[in-house]
Amino acid sequence: MSFIFPNSQSIPLGVVMRKTPGVTRWAKWAWRAVDVLPGAGPARWKVLRTEGQVTDYHAATVPLELFVSDTEAYVHELQARQPSIYVILSPDETSPETPWKLSLATASPYEAQDYCDSSEVLVEKVPMPEGMLAWVADFVNRHHEEEEFVKRKRKNMNVDGDQDGIGDPRIVQDSDVYRSPRRRRESMN
Repeated sequence: MSFIFPNSQSIPLGVVMRKTPGVTRWAKWAWRAVDVLPGAGPARWKVLRTEGQVTDYHAATVPLELFVSDTEAYVHELQARQPSIYVILSPDETSPETPWKLSLATASPYEAQDYCDSSEVLVEKVPMPEGMLAWVADFVNRHHEEEEFVKRKRKNMNVDGDQDGIGDPRIVQDSDVYRSPRRRRESMN
């Protein structure tokens, strides 16, 4: 089932994964997302280039979706020193040759941070190509509305200075001092 969100935009995005020899005896291979291919066609672990023991794969193509509700996150990412796309990878138990399955690609650092809270997925940061940077910036320029900060006020707060905190241990009052009953009777007469 697919939902259509008004004013959202989507583009197919291919992800390039690089396989390099591992540097420890515990991991034979190291995998990293190194590039994205905007407008790429469908692919499943297609070899793009092999140089020695280093191999680049077009791992998969997923839709990169931009939503109006996430424009604040896109603004944050566009202001970064190196604007990036975040690639979410999950372990693929079915294939020993390709241990990662591409789950999602996003331009939102907030969404990527949510995935970082889980130890079940790997989040890779890939530099955003110039054309994609212009596409995201255009989307933000058309749809972002800056929200004005509104300070919340306490409800039912007494600001007139009257002491109405009888029994409240935080408020010192004359009635808090102990007086013996005899003095009280003398003061009544």
